[in-house]
Amino acid sequence: MFGEAGQYTVRKNPEAIFEPFFMPTPLPLIVGFGGYNAAGRSSGHQAYQRMIFESLSAGDKAATLDSLAHLMGSPDLDPQSVLDGTLIRRIESSFFDVDNTAIGKNITLKAESTSPVSFDIAGRDLPHPIPEHWRADPLDEGGRRYKITIDSDQTLLLKCRSKMAVQSAGQLPTGFDPGSHYRSQHHPRGLQLAILAASDAVQSMGIDWQRIVSAVAPDEIGVYSSSVMSQLDNTGLGGMMQSRALASRVTSKQLALGLNTMPADFINAYVLGSVGITGGMTGACATFLYNLNQGVAEIKSGRRKVVVVGSAEAPIIPEIIDGYAAMSALATDADLCKLDGLAVGASPDFRRASRPFGENCGFTLAESAQYVVLMADDLAVQLGAQVFGAVPGVYINADGFKKSISAPGAGNYLTMAKAVGLARSLLGDEAIQQRSFVQAHGSSTPHNRTTESKIFDQVARAFGIEHWPVAAVKSYLGHSLGPASGDQMAATLGAFAQGVVPGIKTIDGVADDVFGARLHISNQDIDLGCGNIDVAFLNSKGFGGNNATATVLSPTVVNRYLERHYSGGQWTAFQDKQVQSRDDAARYLAAADKGDLRPIYEFGTRVIDEEEISISNTEITLPGFANPVSLGDNEGYDF
Repeated sequence: MFGEAGQYTVRKNPEAIFEPFFMPTPLPLIVGFGGYNAAGRSSGHQAYQRMIFESLSAGDKAATLDSLAHLMGSPDLDPQSVLDGTLIRRIESSFFDVDNTAIGKNITLKAESTSPVSFDIAGRDLPHPIPEHWRADPLDEGGRRYKITIDSDQTLLLKCRSKMAVQSAGQLPTGFDPGSHYRSQHHPRGLQLAILAASDAVQSMGIDWQRIVSAVAPDEIGVYSSSVMSQLDNTGLGGMMQSRALASRVTSKQLALGLNTMPADFINAYVLGSVGITGGMTGACATFLYNLNQGVAEIKSGRRKVVVVGSAEAPIIPEIIDGYAAMSALATDADLCKLDGLAVGASPDFRRASRPFGENCGFTLAESAQYVVLMADDLAVQLGAQVFGAVPGVYINADGFKKSISAPGAGNYLTMAKAVGLARSLLGDEAIQQRSFVQAHGSSTPHNRTTESKIFDQVARAFGIEHWPVAAVKSYLGHSLGPASGDQMAATLGAFAQGVVPGIKTIDGVADDVFGARLHISNQDIDLGCGNIDVAFLNSKGFGGNNATATVLSPTVVNRYLERHYSGGQWTAFQDKQVQSRDDAARYLAAADKGDLRPIYEFGTRVIDEEEISISNTEITLPGFANPVSLGDNEGYDF
């Protein structure tokens, strides 16, 4: 069972990492978390409290409204405007005008043999070479203007405007501009979010990053982060790909900054200054969990002591909306009106666009960036890190042969069953039957509500679960693609802290085709009681058969484990050090609640001088790092 005591030795150096005689697998603890989505900032549970706003006390409601108002740049904003300017809502004009969105339209000029089409054009606009069937006659000696005569039909691309069929999205709070908080020139919005979100996670620890760097070898740090859709706005790949068609110039930054690995690269280069392992896993809508799996595996292997994991996505762009709408994946305004019995052309209830497990018609796109800091339990005890939870395992399985790349399949049965099986082996039957809940993928499509609920139902039957609470935070936030399970994680850590599982408040009731006999799906918050949740299961289902489920343990369970696995003196010293971490984190959160986000952005500072790198046959030492990197590891082989 999880939590049985072991024997530990103690080094003479009181700051040294504690080592057990039997060397158990390091437990990846969540020691920091942060990010931004449609509900606000993740650290300090601001976004979570916006989701459970109806269940907060009067004092907590006032504090949440005040902190959100500061984030939105308007400290005196009235409460209703704060609420209206968060969560899923109609796409705001700061993105684009949903009623007049730019679109190209092909038109054909019909030329008659007796009266050819003609028009004037500026000489600088004259195309080279001149198109076939064009005759260009100068109208002045300097060639400033030409008369163009066309003697056959000519198709032209005309810039027009159209109304978007999908007008809802999970946008950052109204007025919150991530790029205004640091020197973000030429940065795509997704990378702006990555900088702010990773900074939020690092500072939520209450431990200075350089103190962590000094406690480990440089290569014992890792960063895993990515985006699914790359950076497709004008400052990224989107602008580059459109440049020829729109007669604009490609910049030197668009291609490089557009890559889907850039969220990790930006964190290494500008937030952490890390030289450790780095990577960006992508798995469609399960991308956050794919990266989490990499971080968990690195810590469990002993190769890393601390890993920053996350994802950033900014997909609220007409072209991306068009792409998902063409797949019939999004909730269109017309279909939402049909669900609610409204007349054709009426405005739907944009707030209720996403309706997981209810009568629904498609998902809602959203933007988000979410990060967690994972730390091996021995390093966390050494440094006095806060404990927000732990991730003993993440399971990823494909679907096998498929008849449709977008359809769900068998893989999610495997991931869910394995995640629950892990929790049962660690915590026992009572924990999963009485003190667990599920963070559903809950995409809000008719197919998802039946297939995912069937998986939950069968897993519940197998493990004797009769009343399993189910959350679906996409009902508040929309579907942020890569970071979607990061949104789940942030809400889960809030539920661990306050005992309330967010209800699915956008639905009138559970749809008739949902397998809900053993599930507790509510349109009201589910108050399980503070300290009464032991474990949560984060589930994600992605296009292409990218299934992932994470087992996340609560701080109560983790602290019980740590107390049993470390000596009394070690446990007491750990708790004493945590006081300082909590105090330092509280100071950061107090500033952030007043709009002072303090993003970490070091551009061109502390660049490693390669001339000062020292190499021997046993180690390599880098300037600026207290500890060397050891050389000569045999990687477990004995030749």
